[in-house]
Amino acid sequence: MLVLTRKLGEVITIGDEIKITVVGIEGSQVKIGIDAPKQVKVHRAEIFERIKQENADAAHVDKEYVSDLTHALQPRHKRLPHDTAK
Repeated sequence: MLVLTRKLGEVITIGDEIKITVVGIEGSQVKIGIDAPKQVKVHRAEIFERIKQENADAAHVDKEYVSDLTHALQPRHKRLPHDTAK
């Protein structure tokens, strides 16, 4: 982990396209502004963890449910009697 000391208004850059600016200091809180391309998702860590958990929950598939659904969707072929009287 890189630890930096910055003053109000100073900027940290990450790569060519991400800039982090100290925009305010109030007591023990530091307010930062993040300028990043639209395709770069920026979240607070607790929100990011919640998103990951929700995605994992959504991706979980109950195997019994899938089996029941597969069985229900299988076509039911009607057996036709063989015509042997030709």
